[in-house]
Amino acid sequence: DGLTVEVAEGELFGLVGPDGAGKSTTLRMLATIMLPTHGSGRAMGLDLAADAEAIKRRIGYMPQRFSLYGELSVLENLEFFADIFKVHGPERQERFRQLLDFSRLEPFASRLARDLSGGMKQKLAIACALVHTPDILFLDEPTTGLDPVSRVHVWEMLQKIKRERELTVLITTHYMDEADKLCDRIAIVDHGELKALDSPMKLKASIP
Repeated sequence: DGLTVEVAEGELFGLVGPDGAGKSTTLRMLATIMLPTHGSGRAMGLDLAADAEAIKRRIGYMPQRFSLYGELSVLENLEFFADIFKVHGPERQERFRQLLDFSRLEPFASRLARDLSGGMKQKLAIACALVHTPDILFLDEPTTGLDPVSRVHVWEMLQKIKRERELTVLITTHYMDEADKLCDRIAIVDHGELKALDSPMKLKASIP
């Protein structure tokens, strides 16, 4: 509903709000999975409608319900997504090694995805979304339904991404503590409307 935001390159940006606020819909439009019925949007200077295929090649997207294949192992899931994004050549195996190390899933490379804990599934889903080294990573409520320890493990992985990679990250969440811990800036959204936009520190300071 007139939602207008701009996210800087290299920023970890949070869309925060209750269920039904429009967070996932916004993310799906930015990931070119849905077309806007009104308004317009751009990602990396490309138009969401006219340049959807070009945008898809340069983004990673993790939906709320993970896009993993339970009958495949951890490594096979990475291989599957690498095939989809045409990651071939000598760097392919090195990419797998880096992502397994990065997500701390190397000891579980041969385990079926369906047998992983919730936190491990989320970390694998993030690794799969990174397999083609995207410019933007979209994560839709990456820790919903996880126990507190698993949530912290996913937070640590996201903080590591921010620290070590030149990557723009958009996450949606309804956890205020998560947004506070992770995000450079937060847009608070309700019923599709932007209610507040600033850094976590400034937003907290603005409330008596």
